[in-house]
Amino acid sequence: MPPPDETREETIRRLQQRAGALEARANPEPRDLGSHAAGYGYRLLGLLIGGVFVGLGFGFAIDAIAGTKPWGLIIGVLAGFGVSLWMTIRSAKAMAAEAAQDWGPPQDLGPEDDKEDD
Repeated sequence: MPPPDETREETIRRLQQRAGALEARANPEPRDLGSHAAGYGYRLLGLLIGGVFVGLGFGFAIDAIAGTKPWGLIIGVLAGFGVSLWMTIRSAKAMAAEAAQDWGPPQDLGPEDDKEDD
């Protein structure tokens, strides 16, 4: 029951505030995790590309030292690619576990607007 000295407008305003607070609790805004996900993607991309370049460098060094011209380079690139895939998969599993722990289970973002911004 509202206090006796409260006007009708103040009562309506107070009820609207309470309704807004209830609606905010019932429909929370989805968290924007895009920047974190993009960071994870760039980290994985760096692992993939970096592994190939490290293998390329090792292959070139073996070719220069042993004189096995294209074979050290070829084997180095393939080995670097294989190691980079292994590291990327291992890192992706760790990142998924970390994201599940920090962010909780995946949430539905709700329907998207099909309107295009012009």
